[in-house]
Amino acid sequence: MPRLAGVNIPNEKRIVISLTYILGIGSATAEKIVKKANIGLNVRTKDLSEDETNRLRTIVEKEYQVEGNLRREIFANIKRLKEIKSYRGIRHTRNLPVRGQHTKTNSRTVRGNVRRTMGSGRKDIGQKT
Repeated sequence: MPRLAGVNIPNEKRIVISLTYILGIGSATAEKIVKKANIGLNVRTKDLSEDETNRLRTIVEKEYQVEGNLRREIFANIKRLKEIKSYRGIRHTRNLPVRGQHTKTNSRTVRGNVRRTMGSGRKDIGQKT
């Protein structure tokens, strides 16, 4: 298993698909990287030579922001939104959907599957003691 940007990429898959296991690289970016490294799109990861692996590694690490650096930047952006108390920052703080989704009926997983209706949590009338 070759290791690129701190991630073990799978051997049995095509190199274009394997590169998408790295955070910050999607399918379009992976295709650009493979073309830039002069490697065929249908080559399996296990069939790569050391030279091709090193070319991929240098391209990914020098030209793209991936894994640790990208995570750090994303968390810094969210922290900044929270500190300036923007609408998006408040939504992040309250663990609610940030991008304008409806929350009256949806977003159950985010809210903890809480059903806020009139009958929820009430005891049956016949069970008074």
